[in-house]
Amino acid sequence: MSDRELIFQLRNELRKHNHNYYVLDTPTISDFEFDIKLKKLQVLESQYPELSDPNSPTMRVGGAVTKNFQTVFHAQRMYSLDNSYSKSDLLDWESRIKRAVDGPVSYTCELKYDGASISITYKNGCLFRALTRGDGNKGDDVTANVKTIKSLPLVLQGDFPESFEIRGEIILPFKGFKAMNKQRISQGEEPFKNPRNTASGSLKLQDSSEVARRPLECLLYSIEGENTGIKYQYENLEKARMWGFKVPEEAQCVDSIEAVLKFIEYWDKARCDLPYEIDGIVVKVNDLQQQVELGYTAKAPRWAMAYKFKAEQVSTKLNYISYQVGRTGAITPVANLEAVELAGTVVKRASLHNADQILKLDVRVGDAVFVEKGGEIIPKIIGVDLSKRNLGASKTKYISECPDCKTPLIRKDGEAQHYCPNTIGCPPQIIGRIQHYISRKALDIEGLGGETVAMLVAAGLIKDAADLYTLQIKDLLPLERMAQKSAENLIKGVQSSKQIPFERVLFGLGIRYVGETVAKILAKHYKTVHALSEASVEDLEAVDEIGIKIAKSVYAFFRNDASIRLLSRLYSYGLQLSLSEEVLANQTTLLTGHRIVVSGVFEQVSRNELKRLIEANGGKVVSSISSKTSYLIAGSNVGPSKRQKAENLGITILTEQAFLDKI
Repeated sequence: MSDRELIFQLRNELRKHNHNYYVLDTPTISDFEFDIKLKKLQVLESQYPELSDPNSPTMRVGGAVTKNFQTVFHAQRMYSLDNSYSKSDLLDWESRIKRAVDGPVSYTCELKYDGASISITYKNGCLFRALTRGDGNKGDDVTANVKTIKSLPLVLQGDFPESFEIRGEIILPFKGFKAMNKQRISQGEEPFKNPRNTASGSLKLQDSSEVARRPLECLLYSIEGENTGIKYQYENLEKARMWGFKVPEEAQCVDSIEAVLKFIEYWDKARCDLPYEIDGIVVKVNDLQQQVELGYTAKAPRWAMAYKFKAEQVSTKLNYISYQVGRTGAITPVANLEAVELAGTVVKRASLHNADQILKLDVRVGDAVFVEKGGEIIPKIIGVDLSKRNLGASKTKYISECPDCKTPLIRKDGEAQHYCPNTIGCPPQIIGRIQHYISRKALDIEGLGGETVAMLVAAGLIKDAADLYTLQIKDLLPLERMAQKSAENLIKGVQSSKQIPFERVLFGLGIRYVGETVAKILAKHYKTVHALSEASVEDLEAVDEIGIKIAKSVYAFFRNDASIRLLSRLYSYGLQLSLSEEVLANQTTLLTGHRIVVSGVFEQVSRNELKRLIEANGGKVVSSISSKTSYLIAGSNVGPSKRQKAENLGITILTEQAFLDKI
């Protein structure tokens, strides 16, 4: 056998042994024999560099050093999941699904692994790229580090598609976590706090050989891409397992919400026996066509729900209450606690939300309080152990002045929070507004972070977002940790932000109640900031999905002197305060006022493209048929009850071709 043939043979052997050991847990050779074969392959590959393969088993040992992780857009957005905490939450979710889709609905129940989300692209059966979740639209390229995870196949087996993405979680099993900490303690180092944070942090280590030494695993749960031939979520899991991925066997496909609840009840107790952490169950509509019918909200798929297990609770002492000022002036009381470990992390602070919550709990300094993590993320106080209260404990009196600028606080009728009205002169509000302006979903200014904003404000260099565009390199160099290159990058990032589209600039302005989705709606409807600024409350409220609260807030913003000055300056610096000509050229008002349901399978354009065309022509895509629906665009396999309902209500039914002809 030639050396060339031996290289290919060893690669195939090692891939098979790797799969047997790390995925199937049925090794067929000893660790020593595996290492001998691996070293032999390394020697041969060094002798024949022309036969190098980025997906060779030798890549598992790492060695690549990544100084800066490149940010890459996801081919398909990575959404978050809506959470539920009770049987009634799941029953409400089921009711919404049954109203929106035809026919029987089955569900796939999966364990909710507590790790770091990852999206991995395969091309021609080989691992091509691995991205972190990031903000859902784009993530960091951590391919070199992910390739070191031995349970993840670098080369696939079976009938895989030419190109697809697969999503899952990078986790650190308990056994490996304990072994790592034992070694760290023996070396005099601080032990890691919990498996989840350690797994997440491992992905961003610069030296991939260090990642290779950590016993990470990758558990997969979702295949993304067109033309996969897969029709059901449960089939997704089976296919992934056949192609070589590690997919836990615990998932079940069930036909009723009652069976879902039994699955949840079982794993709420049995999770203690698993070799890794889970924090709940993910329930998905099994039929992928029904998933498409249900679609997404701005943040999450309508066809999936995470059921979160009851949060862990601990008791600790409340040392004192401090108050934070947000960018809108909202005051948030914060409980400063005696440090306590909760759900794998050390907690020292917890939110008290507002004055009403403090009054309701009757929480006082010195109290023993019960703390839990809301959704196991944000700590909150849920009660007081009155049996341990000191007799002289004083009732908590809510502050009457801003903790930063000493301005008297206000509280509007019907609102829970107090506010500092000093929007122009209150430092935390100034810093918060600019930090929001530069955030990822807004202007996303490269080279400029939250700490740098605070430093620029403290130095008197900026007072609002417009001041960013007046900064010069000579202004930045005297600042702490600001070298020539970082100053140049900051200025370059600020100038590049002038190309950010109107809807993101509008979001970045930080108008109260105007989130990412509302900003897109307003930008699309009014097209320019000038037209938006002249709209009355009544005009604004008439826009689809804009309520009275948002309308009043937008109207007030454009009649505030500081807002007018800010917009005038942003306009003079060249920011995008209107929709681009390219966007406008692709928009019409042909479908304005029309609510349209899309159902079935389409041949000429994808469902997403169909929805984009509806919105580009002024229409609104809705998920269910009602008397307000204008059209049903019916593809093949359209649900019979949906068609029947449309016919009963006299709603026009369009074929795919008829709709395309119409626009």
